[in-house]
Amino acid sequence: MQLLSVNVARPKRIATINGEEIYSAIGKKPVTGRVFVGVNGIEGDEVGDPSVHGGPDKAVYAYPADNWPWWEREHNLPCAPATFGENLTLEGADENTIRIGDRFQWGDCVLEVAQPRWPCFKLGIHTGRPDAPQIMTLSGLCGWYLRVLQEGLSGTTITRIFTSDAPSVREAFFARHNPHFSKDAVARVHDTPALAENWRQAVARRLA
Repeated sequence: MQLLSVNVARPKRIATINGEEIYSAIGKKPVTGRVFVGVNGIEGDEVGDPSVHGGPDKAVYAYPADNWPWWEREHNLPCAPATFGENLTLEGADENTIRIGDRFQWGDCVLEVAQPRWPCFKLGIHTGRPDAPQIMTLSGLCGWYLRVLQEGLSGTTITRIFTSDAPSVREAFFARHNPHFSKDAVARVHDTPALAENWRQAVARRLA
């Protein structure tokens, strides 16, 4: 798996809706050199609304460039690093090959896949495509969040050091909302030890 770009941003106003100013750090820009990565994320990167973004289980967001051709071909959305507001733009993996609980060495850091990304309306604002969140939801091309198990300085490469036998990111994503997923498949996602608690609660509502 190749690391194409590391992207960070601080919150800024991205829109005004019904008189309310909307702030977000989704408009990330590539940075060079080694950066410190702590349990709450990458140095220089922040979130606009801590009530729904950020925290240890959403410390680092990765998105695969492997999905770009589909977005460009099927939905005419030009793609580049940070198009989806990701911290890490990767190549050589996708939601089918990455599993909840997979671990990666990134310089001094150790990262663990915690959950898929659930898109919100800010993705539509950022891309100029109001339908982007719905497209991501239907397709499951969502990327994944990682928690930081070991803090430190980033590196120029990222390597998978542990492959989990848990459900894939795509399976975890669809377990939350896809009515065609069997109860057993949803339960398997729910019982995944490394799954972020907020995602587990969402999946539990499906089981209930």
